[in-house]
Amino acid sequence: MMRRRVLATILALPLALAGCTRGAEPPRSATSTLRERVAALALRQSDFGAISIIPVRFEKSRISGPFEDGGRTLYCVSTRMKGRTFGKGERPKAVIRDDGGVLKIVDEEPEVCEGHRTEPFSELESLGNRGNS
Repeated sequence: MMRRRVLATILALPLALAGCTRGAEPPRSATSTLRERVAALALRQSDFGAISIIPVRFEKSRISGPFEDGGRTLYCVSTRMKGRTFGKGERPKAVIRDDGGVLKIVDEEPEVCEGHRTEPFSELESLGNRGNS
């Protein structure tokens, strides 16, 4: 467990030096949809393999939202990620807040996703699986 943290810290250092922040939204494209922006932000998180030197692939990705929770507009993203753990799949999840068109990661409340209807999230798989074939 300690080795994983040390390795993650070492691999995250170049991203930190480049000015990447955990909750920052990726740059907007004139043709990108909100779902593509949500997918791009999720893929920038270390849980979704952003700092992995080993290619990962995503399967059965799901999204719920937008839904209101305490006056906030939230999206929940989950997927099955394979490749980084050599045989054992991971199930990363992210809660994303839409704050007037600006997307941010919400770390403190993953349980807000429970009980909301999900649907397939092909945008995450198509963006995440590029170049990993």
